[in-house]
Amino acid sequence: MALTASTPRSRVGFGYAVLVTLGMAATVGGALAFQHIGGYIPCALCLLQRDPYYYGIPVGILAIIASAFGLPAWVTRALLVVIGVMMLVGAGMGVYHSGVEWHFWEGPSSCGGASSVTTNAGNLLADLNTVHGPSCTEAALRVLGLSFAGWNVIASVILAAIAFTGAKKAA
Repeated sequence: MALTASTPRSRVGFGYAVLVTLGMAATVGGALAFQHIGGYIPCALCLLQRDPYYYGIPVGILAIIASAFGLPAWVTRALLVVIGVMMLVGAGMGVYHSGVEWHFWEGPSSCGGASSVTTNAGNLLADLNTVHGPSCTEAALRVLGLSFAGWNVIASVILAAIAFTGAKKAA
């Protein structure tokens, strides 16, 4: 979107807010698709890395609304900065998880070994205390040498850059 003399600055952030919000939805949607369609059971750190997206999407929707309704530019800018910070936190979480997978450092004690998910509904309540997700130290899949955690780092950094660029342009 080209900024002209007649374009309110609060509207400039609209495209960025839409782009980053759709990007967050696509990223976490892809993770959910790998889980529910592809059958990849996420470990505890994988699930934790989704939180910035779950919190960021509603903030992105607020940024879209703020920009669309012509609220002061600082509102859209602040919301985009919040999204950018959340995505940097997500990138940091992905770096930590990738380091655990590559055995650079120890993971949390809550990331134990894998055990299977129950297929017997009658044992579901009993199995809740015994069934745990897979180990955080083993990547379920690597694509071009990167695990899901590694790809999360890349996605989070790109989304943070979009959010911060939008915040700067809306200033």
